[in-house]
Amino acid sequence: MENHYVRRARQAMQHFDLSLIIVDKTYIVYMGSGKVDEVSALSLYTSMLQEVVDNKAAQRPILHHYKRSFNGFVVKLTEEEVKRIAEMDGVVSVFPNEMKQLHTTRSWDFIGFPTQVDRSTIESNIIIGVIDTGIWPESHSFDDKGLDPPPSKWKGSCQTSTNFTCNNKIVGAKYYKTDGTFSPEDLRSPRDSNGHGTHVASTAAGMPVGMASMLGFGLGTARGAVPSARIAVYKVCWPRCAAADILAAFDDAIADGVDILSLSLGGSANRQYFDNSIAIGAFHAMRNGILTVTSAGNSGPSPATLSNFSPWSISVGASTMDRKFVTKVELGDSKKYEGVSINTFDLKGDMYPLIYGGDAANTSGGSSLASIAATSTTFLAGAAGVLTQGETERDSTFIFPLPASYLNSHDGANTFIYLNSTRNPTATIFRSEEVKNTLAPAVVSFSSRGPNRLTPDILKPDLVAPGVYVLASWSELSPVSGFEGDNRTLSFNIISGTSMSCPHVSGAAAYVKSFHPAWSPAAIKSALMTTAKPLSSKINHEAEFAYGAGQIDPIKAVNPGLVYDAGASDYINLLCAQGYNTRLLRRITGDDSSCPETTNATARDLNYPSFAFQTQLAKPTNATFKRTVTNVGSSVSTYKATITVSSQGLKIQVNPNVLSFTSLGQKQTFELSIDGTIEEPILSASLVWNDGNFQVRSPIVVYHIE
Repeated sequence: MENHYVRRARQAMQHFDLSLIIVDKTYIVYMGSGKVDEVSALSLYTSMLQEVVDNKAAQRPILHHYKRSFNGFVVKLTEEEVKRIAEMDGVVSVFPNEMKQLHTTRSWDFIGFPTQVDRSTIESNIIIGVIDTGIWPESHSFDDKGLDPPPSKWKGSCQTSTNFTCNNKIVGAKYYKTDGTFSPEDLRSPRDSNGHGTHVASTAAGMPVGMASMLGFGLGTARGAVPSARIAVYKVCWPRCAAADILAAFDDAIADGVDILSLSLGGSANRQYFDNSIAIGAFHAMRNGILTVTSAGNSGPSPATLSNFSPWSISVGASTMDRKFVTKVELGDSKKYEGVSINTFDLKGDMYPLIYGGDAANTSGGSSLASIAATSTTFLAGAAGVLTQGETERDSTFIFPLPASYLNSHDGANTFIYLNSTRNPTATIFRSEEVKNTLAPAVVSFSSRGPNRLTPDILKPDLVAPGVYVLASWSELSPVSGFEGDNRTLSFNIISGTSMSCPHVSGAAAYVKSFHPAWSPAAIKSALMTTAKPLSSKINHEAEFAYGAGQIDPIKAVNPGLVYDAGASDYINLLCAQGYNTRLLRRITGDDSSCPETTNATARDLNYPSFAFQTQLAKPTNATFKRTVTNVGSSVSTYKATITVSSQGLKIQVNPNVLSFTSLGQKQTFELSIDGTIEEPILSASLVWNDGNFQVRSPIVVYHIE
C-alpha cells in the first residue's frame, strides 16, 4: 500500500501547497510611499547600488522597479550588500524574492446565497483584481453578454496577444516575470495554463453557466457572487509566485482602479509585515480604499500556521459544504470497502489482478491494480487503478489520473491480508458517489490555523467559506488531476484548498461594496464578520483559531446594523504599538505620520470586529479593549449588549452595555473588560449588540498557546 506520507505529499500538490523556495540572491528593496518621478527614482536606485556593491565594476541591473502605488526595486545582491543597503536612508526593508505557493455550483446555495438575490444597480461598476495564474478567457464564466464597457474609473490595460484578448467582463489582464526567465512551457500572456486562476476568478465573479459539472459530478449552475462585476487579471504564478511579481501586480492594480483584490496564495508564516510582499501590497491597497482578501493557507491543523494574517486584510479559512465523495472498492472475496477520492472512471465492475505496490517494478502488464509509492509511477506503469491507505484526515480528497480510492488503515490492512491469502487476488474500483455531508459546515483539516504569531491579540483567521470540493471553471490546457499524461480536457474542475474559500469572500465583499460603494475596507470586513454564522468548537477544537468569526453570510452582510470601522491612521497606531518608530512609519506612508513619544497603546486598541487576548493558564489576568461602532442600520435605535461565556472563572463586561443612536453614521464608543483565569488553552465567548432588528456579533477568545 502507498505510504500515507507520500499520499499527503501528493495531496499537498493538489492543494497547491508547494514548499517555500528562495530565488538565489534576488532581493526586493522596499522603500514605502512617496512621490518620486521615474527618472529620479532610477537615478537614486542606481546611486544606492553603486555605494553598496562589493565589486565596484560589477553590474547590478535593476530587474524591476515599483512606481505607481509605492516605491522600491528588485535586484541581485550578496548577503553583505543586503546588510549595507538595509541601513541606507529611505529603505524600509530588504527581503528575499521568495516564491509563494498557490494555496461552484453548490457552494453559494449552501451558504444561503441563492441565484435570485437583490442586486445593486452598480454591481457592474465593481472590479475584482485577481492575482494568480492568469485566466482562460474562452470560458463561458467570462462571457460579457449584456455588459457595457468598463466604468470610467478603470485605468488598467490588457496585454493582448495572438491568443488572448480582453472583453467587457475581463477588463484588464497582465503578466509578470521580473527575472525575465521563462521555461518552454510558460505562456507569455495572461492566459492560464494551470487552471487555478481561472477557478478562483469564476468563483468570485463568474457569469452563471447552466449544466456545469466535472464529468457529471457537481452538476448544476456554476456562478460567482457578483456575475455583473468586472475582473482584472494579474498573472504572477507560473505556477510558483515570486514575491517581486506579486508586488508588481499590487503596484499596478492599485493604480488601475480595482475595488477588491483576491489572492489565493501565500508563503512563510513567520515574516514581519513589511518583509512580506502580500502584507505590503495589502497595506498600500488599504490606504487607497481597496480591500485585500487572502487565503489562510493549507498547513493545518497545527496551530500558528497561517500564511496571511495582516490586520488590514481578510484572512480566509476553508470550510466544508454538504457534499462529499466516496469511492467503493470490491475485492475478489466479495468484501467491499468505502474509501475517498474523486474517481470519474468506471471499471464496470470488472475484476483486475491485485498486487502489492512494492512488487510493481517486477511487473509489466497494463491490467494490474497496484498501490505503489507514487501514484504518477502507477499511472505511467499502465496500471488499471490504485489503492492507497493511511490515517490522515479524510475530510477532503483529490483527483487521480486513473481509478483510485484512499482507504483507512483498517480497511487497507484487510485488503493486504486478502492480497496475501490467495494465489490470484483481484479487485475493482467503482466510480465515486456524491453523498451528503451531514457535519457541514466544519473547518477542513488542511486549513491553516491561528493564532497570529506577529500580533497575538488580533484574531486570525477572520472568516471561513466553502473550500472543499468546489466546482468552477478550468483551463483546458491543464491536466484535471495535475498529473502529466492525464489528457482529460475539461471546462470545469472540482478542487479543494483555502484558495477556493478566498474568492468566495472576495465575491461576498464585492457584493457588499456594490450596495455601499463609499464604505472603507474595514467597514466591509466588519460587515462580513459580525454577520457570519458561528461554527461549533465541538467539531473544530481549535475554535475561533480555525473559523474566526464563522462562515460568511453575504445577504446579512449588506445590512449589518453597526460596523467597526478603521482607517490608515488606526493601522499606523497599531504599528506604533508593535514597535515601529516615526522615522520608519514615514518611509512606509510617505507622509507626516508619527508615533507619540510615550504611549501605552496595544494591539487591543485597534478597532477590530473581534477580540483576542493571550494570557497564562490558571493565573489571574485582565485586559481592556476599546471599540467604536458606527450606526449603519436604523436612524434611531438602541442596542443592548449580551455576553456569552462558558467559563465560571472568567468575567467579561461591557461598559456601557447600552448604546443609543439618533442618526445614521453616528459613532458610539465602549470598553470590553476581561478579568479572571482560564483553565483550558482556548476559551471562547461572544459579544452581541442587539436592537431587536440587527444582531451584531463579535467572537471573543482568551487563550494560552505555546
